[in-house]
Amino acid sequence: MPHTSTHDVDVFNHNRMSWDRQAEQQCAWSRPVSAEEVASARNGSWQVRLTPNRLPAGWLEHVQGLRILCLASAGGQQAPILAAAGAQVTVFDASELQLQQDRMVAQRDDLDLLTIQGDMRDLSIFAAASFDLVFHPISNLYVPDIDPVWRECFRVLRSGGTLLSSFYNPVVFVGDRDPRHAEQGLIHPRFPLPYSDLEDLDPKALNDKRERGEPLVFGHSLTGQIAGQLEAGFVLTGFYEDWQPNPRFVIDNFLPTFLATRALKP
Repeated sequence: MPHTSTHDVDVFNHNRMSWDRQAEQQCAWSRPVSAEEVASARNGSWQVRLTPNRLPAGWLEHVQGLRILCLASAGGQQAPILAAAGAQVTVFDASELQLQQDRMVAQRDDLDLLTIQGDMRDLSIFAAASFDLVFHPISNLYVPDIDPVWRECFRVLRSGGTLLSSFYNPVVFVGDRDPRHAEQGLIHPRFPLPYSDLEDLDPKALNDKRERGEPLVFGHSLTGQIAGQLEAGFVLTGFYEDWQPNPRFVIDNFLPTFLATRALKP
C-alpha cells in the first residue's frame, strides 16, 4: 500500500490548529503559572523544566538580563517565570492560542514579554546573535525535519550562547500502539526509526488521527537529535535522562524516556 507523502499534508498548519485546540481544552502544557509562582520568581525563587523533573545544577541558574528565546514553548509556563526572574524573554510558537496564555500572564502580572507566532524551523524574523539562550522543551517531534531547527538555533545565538533542549528517547516510537498489547504489558516492535506518522501509519489510521485533530508526530533518531546539534556547530556540555512520571507506554516503565541536552555555541 503506498505511503502518504509529507508533501501531501501541511504538517505545520495541521499541528498549529491541533495545538490551538489543546490550548482551548487546557491540556497539561496549556495551564498558565499562577500569580503566586510569578511573585516567587520575582523574589528569586523559581524553576523551569525541560523535562518533568528539575534541571541539573548549573544548567540555568542566573537569568537576570539574559536575552532568552523560548522556542516552541508557549502555554504560559516557562516564559513568564523567566521574565519574572529578570530575563528579556521572547516566546516563539506555532499556536496563537498557546501564545495567548503567555500574553494573559504577562498582562495579569505586569511582565514584559514578547510573543511571536511562527514555524520553529524558520527564525528569519530574528537577526543573527539575537539571544543569549534558547530554551527548547520537547516539541521538535512536531516537525518532520529538525536539522533546520538546530541551524536556526545556532544562528540566532551569540557566541558563547546556550541551547537547552529536550526530546523523547526515540524508542517510544518503535512499538505498536494497539492498546491490547499495553493491557498485556507487551512491547511489540513495529516501526523502524526514524518514525513518521505520515510514512508509517496506514492510510486509515493516519486519516483517523487527522480527523480527530491530533498532532502529527515524528520520532527523530538520536543521530538527528544529538549529531544534528553537533553538525550545526554546537558543542555539547551537558546531558541527562528523566523518567516519565505518568507512563503512557509500557516502555516508560523500564527506562527514562525523556532526554535533555545542554549545548554551547563556541
